[in-house]
Amino acid sequence: MEADRRIIRLMAWLGPSFPVGAYAYSHGIEYAVEAGLVRDQDTLATWVRGILRFGAARVDADLYRETWHAASCGDAERLAVVGALGRAMRGTFEIATETAAQGTAFEDTVAAAWDGARAVDGHAPPVYPVSVAAAVAREGIPLREGLAAYLHALAANLVSAGIRLIPLGQVAGQRILADLEADVLRATGEALGRSLDDIGSAAVVVDWASIQHETQYTRLFRS
Repeated sequence: MEADRRIIRLMAWLGPSFPVGAYAYSHGIEYAVEAGLVRDQDTLATWVRGILRFGAARVDADLYRETWHAASCGDAERLAVVGALGRAMRGTFEIATETAAQGTAFEDTVAAAWDGARAVDGHAPPVYPVSVAAAVAREGIPLREGLAAYLHALAANLVSAGIRLIPLGQVAGQRILADLEADVLRATGEALGRSLDDIGSAAVVVDWASIQHETQYTRLFRS
């Protein structure tokens, strides 16, 4: 029963109805669609796959792993260091705003509905993967399962933005997610085999698209 409860809670926290405002962010995909870089099912899958392997999702995975370990052993100092690193490891203003806003919304909702403790002390903006990993660790949810679920939810949010912008149908979106299953599992396994010294990203075009989005004439998304 306890294991089932933890699974249900993880599903709730990372489900599309959890109010972190993920639907409002495209992570640069909105500009990529306007520029013709993302235009169909295949190019959207390639874009999201790149973020999982080389972009912000790779950084998030490392932050998640380090946070989970720090929170599991009650190392508040280490948790603060990881949070500061997470705030620094953002390529653009919009992506930094995206992770802070989602982290704030996540912590506010967990605190209100589940009486959860906050991952940060209130003097610094939260970082979404740090906020999620701290809550997951406090629940005793295993690292691998929680990280895989986090990365899958991240990919699903990006795919959801893409199918609305291109546009594509819902079935096409599910086909993309099915194709990305192996990538999510690979990203999870690679993150568990790295150290914090390996943190970093190389998704330069994604960052460029995010920068261009800041001055895009017509915008539906906040990033």
